[in-house]
Amino acid sequence: MTTSDIAASGLISSSKVEGTAVFDVEGEKLGSVDCLMIDKRSGQVAYAVMSFGGFLGLGEKRHPVPWGSMNYDKSKDGYVVSLSKDELEAAPNLNPGEYGQLGDRAYEETVYTHYKAEPYWL
Repeated sequence: MTTSDIAASGLISSSKVEGTAVFDVEGEKLGSVDCLMIDKRSGQVAYAVMSFGGFLGLGEKRHPVPWGSMNYDKSKDGYVVSLSKDELEAAPNLNPGEYGQLGDRAYEETVYTHYKAEPYWL
């Protein structure tokens, strides 16, 4: 299977998702995708961890966004989420490199509740 065959199938490499811009519904850039978190048992993408705010990496926050809450917009060459900058600032966040919380079901429930999203584990 060639790279063009993969692209035509609707699949994308995680390396191409990382760094992709994330916008609100009004087109304002909120941040970018830092990494994807994949459930090891089901293989399903559970979250896109989004980097937001800060300057040159200082003061930057990371927010796990349920994958189902992100929609790719080809015209923006990025993902769109249905939340405002204020809603994102109020969302559960993670310290850089401390993603272990995402294995804690109580924490995950707060994330999915915040985004009013259907949990990936159901």
